[in-house]
Amino acid sequence: MKTNIDNIKNPGFKTPDNYFDTVEDKLMNAIQQENNLNQVKDTGFKTPSDYFDNLEDVILNKIYKKNTPKVIALFTKKNILYASSIAAAVLLLFNLSIFDKEVTFDSLDLQTVENYIIDEGIDSYELAALFSEDDFSEADFIEQNITDETLENYLLENLDIEEIIIE
Repeated sequence: MKTNIDNIKNPGFKTPDNYFDTVEDKLMNAIQQENNLNQVKDTGFKTPSDYFDNLEDVILNKIYKKNTPKVIALFTKKNILYASSIAAAVLLLFNLSIFDKEVTFDSLDLQTVENYIIDEGIDSYELAALFSEDDFSEADFIEQNITDETLENYLLENLDIEEIIIE
């Protein structure tokens, strides 16, 4: 693409009269003022005497200063009082007479005893070992009147025919 830059006679910019005659003087004055600012003798700040001699010791003391952290004790009087009062309440609860119920054979439910014997796997030989011959008399068995219907119901509920055939 060709432009007509070479043919431009008036670029539209103007410089003031005698501008380039005074530019050098203005530039030198600005540099001279900047140098004068850098050579200021009194800044207005002072350090205390022997400040830099003791500075290293002061910094090291601040670094290695042992801060004791705040310690909260686990076993305060208040916590011990709470724990001992709870322990006393529990001990009192277990020593009350409401838990002193004695278990007798009369208070046991027949179903509970049967479930215990079944669950623990106690067989008839172990039960027989608990009784002596004096506990049983022939009269106890003779006086029992068992009807045919009761015997039949018992056999139907408790015996398995397959076990009888196998044996």
